[in-house]
Amino acid sequence: MTKQIDSNFSIKLMQAALAAAGEAAVRGEIPVGAIVSINNKIVATASNRTEELKDATAHAEILAIREASAKVQNWRLEDAILCVTLEPCTMCAGAIRNARIGTVIYGASDPERGALGSLYDIGHEARLGPSPRIIEGIMSQECTSILDSFFKRLRLKET
Repeated sequence: MTKQIDSNFSIKLMQAALAAAGEAAVRGEIPVGAIVSINNKIVATASNRTEELKDATAHAEILAIREASAKVQNWRLEDAILCVTLEPCTMCAGAIRNARIGTVIYGASDPERGALGSLYDIGHEARLGPSPRIIEGIMSQECTSILDSFFKRLRLKET
């Protein structure tokens, strides 16, 4: 049975993810933030660190999953909610499926790299086992805005 998720709680999680995304932008990282919540408590917060760590796998989702798994001492996160500002890519969607995350909430869709329905749909691929519940579009304008502002500033620096 799928647990109901209160819309106010979804917004609270997304606000925390947006704060993490803002921290990434300040560090010059693509502003994506991720939160893992278990039993209505935030157990992990992360943002992109690919530039800082020189690591292509240091996406916010991967880092949040690692932190949550370490805190609960289990790689299986069936009761977890992952909230992320941008639709996960194929790598992150694979990690979400491997970690058995029960629910994914994301803000902005990513038609260029999104793997939970926009470009690919790894989230509902039946051959990978039980699918996570996917809730899209939570605070999508705010999530899109932080990305658009970041890339606009980046383009201005390049000229």
